[in-house]
Amino acid sequence: MSTILVVDDEEKIRTTLKGFLEEEGYRVCAAPDGESALSAIRKSEPDLMLLDIAMPGLDGMEVLRRSREIAPGMVTLMVSAFGNVDTAVKATKLGAYHFIEKPFDVDQVLRLIENALEAQRQERARLQRPKAAVKVELTGANPAIVRLRETLATVAPTHSSVLISGENGTGKEVVARLVHALSRRAEQRFVQVNCAAIPEDLIESELFGYEKGAFTGADRFKPGRFDLAHGGTMFLDEIGDMSLRTQAKILRILQERTFERVGGTTAQEVDVRVLAASNKVLEEEIRQRRFREDLYYRLNVIPLSVPPLRERAEDIPALVRTFLEEFHREGELPMKEVSEEVMRTLEKYPWPGNVRELKNAVERLVVLSKGARIEAGDLPAHFQRSDVSARKAMFDDIRDLTLREARRNFERRYIQEKLEEFGYHVGRTAQAIGIDRAHLWRKIKQYDIPVRDPDAPAGKPGGA
Repeated sequence: MSTILVVDDEEKIRTTLKGFLEEEGYRVCAAPDGESALSAIRKSEPDLMLLDIAMPGLDGMEVLRRSREIAPGMVTLMVSAFGNVDTAVKATKLGAYHFIEKPFDVDQVLRLIENALEAQRQERARLQRPKAAVKVELTGANPAIVRLRETLATVAPTHSSVLISGENGTGKEVVARLVHALSRRAEQRFVQVNCAAIPEDLIESELFGYEKGAFTGADRFKPGRFDLAHGGTMFLDEIGDMSLRTQAKILRILQERTFERVGGTTAQEVDVRVLAASNKVLEEEIRQRRFREDLYYRLNVIPLSVPPLRERAEDIPALVRTFLEEFHREGELPMKEVSEEVMRTLEKYPWPGNVRELKNAVERLVVLSKGARIEAGDLPAHFQRSDVSARKAMFDDIRDLTLREARRNFERRYIQEKLEEFGYHVGRTAQAIGIDRAHLWRKIKQYDIPVRDPDAPAGKPGGA
C-alpha cells in the first residue's frame, strides 16, 4: 500500500482528497502548511506528495526544494489555483512529476497518481539492479583512438563545451555519450538533437519550446529540448547545418545560460553542458559566412577529432567481434564466427560510411549467412570483386583529378552502387551506409543521381 501526503492550507481540500484516496486503497496523511509537511515527510516517509503552492509560511516551491533533500525518491504532484507556464516549468526543474491546476477533476488526479507511482516503481527497480561500469565503446588500439580515450577521461569531468569533428559514421555520437557518462552529470539526462534532420522553420520551437498562442496551432505550452536537458547534457549533432539565426540563440545559452521560447518574452535560465558535432569543416563554413565565428570559439573549448575507419583498419577485427557479441546479446541473434578470408576483405574495404556502415554490414551478414561461420560467399557482391582490379580501375578513373574532385567522384559512384544494391529504396540505403535519410537525399540531389524507389507513391521520384 502506497502512502500519500496531502499538503494544502484549505481544510476542505485536504478532507476531500484524503477521503477519496483512502477509498482507493491508499494510506493518506495530511498537512496544513509547509513546516508540517516537512515533519510528515520525515515521520511517515510517503511515496507521493500532493503539494499546494500558495500557502502561508513556506510556500510549495520551498517545500519541494527541501523535500528533495529529505526524500529524493518521493514523487511530487504540484497543485495551484494560480498556475502559469513559468511556475510549471520551475516546479518541473525542481523535480516535480506533474503540475495540476485547481479546480481539478478527482479522476484525473487519480490517473496522475497511478502513473507517477508506476514510474516510481520502475525507477526503484532500475536503481536496485547492479550498476554496470561505464563501458568505453571506442573499441580499438589505433594510436589516434587511444589518445582520444585518454583525452575523454580528462575532459569529461569538467563543464567545458566540446566540439567533436569527424566524417559521418565515425562515432561522434558515441564520443558525446561517453563524455556525458564519464561526467558529473551522468545521472541526469542526455538529450540529442540532429540539427540536419529538423526543418529550419521548426528547429527553434524544437530546441526552445513555445508559448501557447505563439503561432497557429500552438494551443498549449510545449517545453523544448533545452528544458528537458536542464541539469544534464545537450548534444547538438550536425551543428554545421543550423541556421545563423538559431546559432545566435545557442551562443546566448553558452554565454548567459538563458534562452527565450518561441512567442515568449521572458528569459529562461538553464543549466546544461553543450556538446556539438559536425562532419563539415567549420572553419570553411565560417569563411563562407555560413557559421558564426564567435559560436565556433565558444564550442571549440575542447576539440575532439574522431578518425575515419579507413585510417584505423587494424581495429576492424576488434570492432567486428564487438558487434557480433552485441547482436547476440541484445538481438537474440546466433553467435557466429568470421573466417580469416572475410576478415581480410573487411580490413581492405575503404568503408566510406565508417564504423556505422561496418556495424550494419556485420548485422546483415549475421542475419543472412546460413552457417555458424561467415564465409566469403556470404559477402555482398561489391565485397567479392578482385581487390587488385578494383583498386586499379578506381585509380585509373581518378588519376587526373584533384583530391576534392576524386572524393566527389567516389562518393557519387558509391551512393549509386548502394542505391542499386538496396533496390533504390532511399530509407534502407541510408540505414545501411550509416547516414540520415535527409542527408542522403541531399547527396542524391547534389550529384543529380536518378532514383527509382519502388516503394514511392506514384508521381514521386523516391520514397521514404
